Amino acid sequence: MCQVENKTIYYVSDKLGNDTNAGTKRDRPLRSLEAAGSRKLNPGDEIRLECGSVFRNQSLHLINQRGTKDSPIVIGCYGEGKRPVIEAQGTGLWYQNYQAALDSPYHTWKGYVSSAVLLYDCECITVEGLEITNNPDMKGEIYNQADKMNRTGVAVVVQNMGTARNIELSNLYIHHVKGNVYDKHLNNGGIYCTALKPQKTEAPIARYDGLYIHHCVVEDCSRWGIAAGYTYTNAFFSGTKLSRETVEKYGHTRVVIEHNFVRRIGGDGITPMYCLEPLIQFNVAADTANEINDKVYTFAGERGGKTAAAIWPWKCKDALLQYNEAYHTCDNQDGQAWDADSGDGTIYQYNYSHNNAGGCVMFCEAESVNNIFRHNISMLDKGGVINPAKNPDAHIYHNTFILAPGVPFIRDNMSGGHMLVEKNIIYNSAEEPADGDWYHQTEYAKYRGNLYYNFKDIPSEDEEAIVKMAGDRVLEAPLEGPRETEGEIYSREKFLGFEPVGDCMERGDLPGASVDSFREKE
Repeated sequence: MCQVENKTIYYVSDKLGNDTNAGTKRDRPLRSLEAAGSRKLNPGDEIRLECGSVFRNQSLHLINQRGTKDSPIVIGCYGEGKRPVIEAQGTGLWYQNYQAALDSPYHTWKGYVSSAVLLYDCECITVEGLEITNNPDMKGEIYNQADKMNRTGVAVVVQNMGTARNIELSNLYIHHVKGNVYDKHLNNGGIYCTALKPQKTEAPIARYDGLYIHHCVVEDCSRWGIAAGYTYTNAFFSGTKLSRETVEKYGHTRVVIEHNFVRRIGGDGITPMYCLEPLIQFNVAADTANEINDKVYTFAGERGGKTAAAIWPWKCKDALLQYNEAYHTCDNQDGQAWDADSGDGTIYQYNYSHNNAGGCVMFCEAESVNNIFRHNISMLDKGGVINPAKNPDAHIYHNTFILAPGVPFIRDNMSGGHMLVEKNIIYNSAEEPADGDWYHQTEYAKYRGNLYYNFKDIPSEDEEAIVKMAGDRVLEAPLEGPRETEGEIYSREKFLGFEPVGDCMERGDLPGASVDSFREKE
């Protein structure tokens, strides 16, 4: 990090602190997050929470705090020991208001939110190395009641400043954030970033240029794990093909979400929204959508259906999702590992899905265009591997699909779309040959040059088909991989290995090509 002359560091300790202190010396720190958040921060300034501190019934809200590209504001830790903990317990209320209906009349567009950490109209700021919870003991609050408070671990909001640049959330452990499972687009869940309509009509468009969310663990949260980008400008994204100019003007640029682990999430795992060329890579989503079912999701009223998936983009232009893993997504109307939803130019490549209740991938509805799904592995996904849900196109090639016994290639009632399926390995792992039913509920599926293993029939049009019968050698140990009980191979300990060590006062650039893509272009 660039050295900044005369930068100020504010220290906060729940053991030694006192809010009558200036807080600029380690031996005379502040005591409360409210006192720290009320300071006017200049570029390069820092707020450091003492390792081992637990800030109960507190929240850290920063409003109109702005660093620069070379001198960001940093919120982190100091000292040795366990990372500092912010236990909001339902504190930190603020009012969210998009000032207009959202993309669906079923979605709530205003209401109170409780956020442990709130960045409101901030830019060039980094939050790193903290543990965050927001799970109050509210007597009389029903787990799944319709008007349950919306709660967030970290909420990022841009509204009145125009473009908010270079916001980084790094190495955070966020857990037990219990929000409202029905309110999809209020800041609700582990990490949620939104753009609200400016209060003055002449204000510039509220948007992000540079959201970098990486090396975070988010678990036991409702509704979302990580959501980045829902915006009041959603009306400009209607239709099929999205122009680059439109998305660049009304949406978000330089969005990178990588090396995160989300687990036991009430709704969706990781979702970029209204972004131009977002990069979503090296993430793991496990046990998502665990509240989108008839036992929990019961009081929705007019708020819409039970839909959630693991890692997917919404209304993005040229999204790239690669080297991700998703498993044990729970059964619901969706329930897939991946979902190319109403965007233009979505690419899924080099991803691994297994044991997801809703199948491998969905191409969702008429506004999902120019889809590419290549070089992915689907192992024992359930329900129906491919979900071509009335989409105009999907090019599915060079993938390996290992079908569980009795699981069809095309999911029932999630079809009617167009797709070209070519040069894939489609492997039926059952002992007996399966009925392919290759055109299930759709006449628009096309097949070319695929390898079919252990099927009774193949698509008649596939003149280049390679047909293998049970017992033929096709794959090396095809059913070896994470078993139902081996999900911990991608464990929280692996991702939580970034504990503060020593003083942790200086930070450098993290390795990886995506960091270069996040940096503002000269």
